[in-house]
Amino acid sequence: MDPFVRKLVLRLFDEGAPLSRNRHFHTFESPEGKQAMRISRRLKALQLDIAKCRDAGGASSVVATRDGEGVVKIEIRLNHLRSTRLTMLDEMEFELLKQLPGVNDLLNDLQK
Repeated sequence: MDPFVRKLVLRLFDEGAPLSRNRHFHTFESPEGKQAMRISRRLKALQLDIAKCRDAGGASSVVATRDGEGVVKIEIRLNHLRSTRLTMLDEMEFELLKQLPGVNDLLNDLQK
């Protein structure tokens, strides 16, 4: 992942000093800015699904597995909805996901 894209994603996650898309519209018109927006939306949606999984109680689970090619597969099973979400992230995206508030703790709690 491009270091600039990573920095933009981290700034989008920062609740103390968020990066305004309106004020910095020129930044988000570039290919890197568009990529950062896609990644941040995807990871925030995944964060919400992981939180819903935790809130559902013992009938839910999150499985994160790494393959040999730097891809992390996250499977979220919500038994009460009879649904499964499978997401494939690269290592850098997974590290960014774990930096979102509460996600690292939720992954550790649900994997037990």
